[in-house]
Amino acid sequence: MRRSILSAILFVMASMVAFGQSASPSDARRDNKDARQDARDNRADHRDLRQDRRDTRQDRRDTRNDRSELRQDRADMRRDMKDGNRTEAAKDRRDIRQDRRDLRNDRRDQRSDRHDARADRRDARQDRHDARQDRRDVRMDHRATAPRAAHR
Repeated sequence: MRRSILSAILFVMASMVAFGQSASPSDARRDNKDARQDARDNRADHRDLRQDRRDTRQDRRDTRNDRSELRQDRADMRRDMKDGNRTEAAKDRRDIRQDRRDLRNDRRDQRSDRHDARADRRDARQDRHDARQDRRDVRMDHRATAPRAAHR
């Protein structure tokens, strides 16, 4: 009974030592792989941020265009009412409603693009932090596994 308990304890200790020795080289490979993946993530985040800037700029342009169309349609409606052309005024009223709807949608798109850009900036910041940490880990693993020079 004592021999079996003692042998089980020795077996567990030996397997723990063996696992600890085999874990060091694979950790270095894993850290290198993580560092490469983080670099790819950084490039993807940079592309996402550029796309978000383009989308926000386009939404601002659309909002500006819709505002000018709205002003133009209001002026046309007033002119048609003044001239007594009720059918054209009714058409201009429908155009005004459509322009208001477009303006609301553009503002909503603009707001969602700002939120996306904020989330992408947050992701990029976290990925840069992870990349920095992985580079530190790679350096530490390299120092731990590098052969030591003999002193003369």
